[in-house]
Amino acid sequence: MNADKLRFDKVAIVGVGLIGGSLALAARKQGVFNQVIGIGRTLENLQKAKRLNVIDEFTLDLKEGVRGVDLVVVATPVKEIVPLIKGMLPYLKRGALITDVGSVKGEIMSEIDGLPLSETYFVGGHPIAGTENSGVEAAFPELFQGKRCILTPTPKTNPLALEKIKNLWISVGSEVCFMDSQKHDQILGAVSHLPHMLAFALVGFLAKINQFPESIFEFSGGGLKDFTRIAGSHPVMWADIALMNRDNLVALLEGFQNELKSLTGLIKHREGEELVKNFQKSRWVRRELIK
Repeated sequence: MNADKLRFDKVAIVGVGLIGGSLALAARKQGVFNQVIGIGRTLENLQKAKRLNVIDEFTLDLKEGVRGVDLVVVATPVKEIVPLIKGMLPYLKRGALITDVGSVKGEIMSEIDGLPLSETYFVGGHPIAGTENSGVEAAFPELFQGKRCILTPTPKTNPLALEKIKNLWISVGSEVCFMDSQKHDQILGAVSHLPHMLAFALVGFLAKINQFPESIFEFSGGGLKDFTRIAGSHPVMWADIALMNRDNLVALLEGFQNELKSLTGLIKHREGEELVKNFQKSRWVRRELIK
């Protein structure tokens, strides 16, 4: 396997949505992908992807779609990733690379390491990019510019395959870093998965308590819209993420519940000075975050 020249002549994207579609557009723009085949479950989405020039051809048949390809990118909900890889292995050519874009890595890396990959190579990846929109119509080639992409190699990861996937993400504008998959799930559970759960919960709660003739959302300002923007994310995708990273996420949710109980106590007992201290600390952390 030669990692010097970065070009994949024939690529299969399994799951042509925001991430898979944006990677196809960006890599073709950089001359890294030549022919792109879209693989999915719904004909309508694949036809749309071809009309938008995201892919060159498409199929609903996994085994036909991956035959002869140099690279497979699995961009589906996380619970589908391992079964799809198991299903495609007998049909991949010698030397083919497989990567994914899943937001949970520990369980995936553990299962993939146990598979008989033979002379195909898997590199786990997670681009920290996205919007609250989903579907191929939301794809755009600049999505990964200036964004981090985490690769999660294990001792079984082929070094040349890792280098090629690293360079793929660099070519589309990402800043690449390597991380242990368990550490990845702990960190992303805190900074990505937990905020999504809070946004979904807040919107659901406000909808439940709306007891007025008009919608209370008519009176919301920019703050609520900013805070809850990610509640517009794909429900199936986020349900899968929550369940696959459940141990980390449950611990984080329980910790956050304790924080809310503490805040409730300060308000209930009119402890204004402590409230100010807490808010000032959070304000400082937020300012450091957006520097």
